[in-house]
Amino acid sequence: QVQLVESGGGLVQAGGSLRLSCAASKRPFSSYTMGWFRQAPGKEREFVAAINWSDNTYYADSVKGRFTISRDNAKNTVYLQMNSLKPEDTAIYYCATGLGGSLYSERNYAYWGQGTQVTVSS
Repeated sequence: QVQLVESGGGLVQAGGSLRLSCAASKRPFSSYTMGWFRQAPGKEREFVAAINWSDNTYYADSVKGRFTISRDNAKNTVYLQMNSLKPEDTAIYYCATGLGGSLYSERNYAYWGQGTQVTVSS
């Protein structure tokens, strides 16, 4: 069992920045692929970014160039730095641990955090 706790969400104006954190209880953390997903009101949950065990990173086209995923294995924590935020980035953001297979599919993630709300005002 892996417990994930997200933090760092909040209300920000368009063009602003936020950094989300996700702390994991499981060791060794470094062997896990970690992903960020988001769910906006009335929409399905969608892939945002992922980082694998060798620190390769993957992004949705909608956030490429604005968001950066990173990890600190010593702290068992993955981060999502979000810059140039847009109102359409408003959603609940979830982190998750990967099982293997496609990084882009939520079906390949085993454990999920409770989510953190990000609201971007225009």
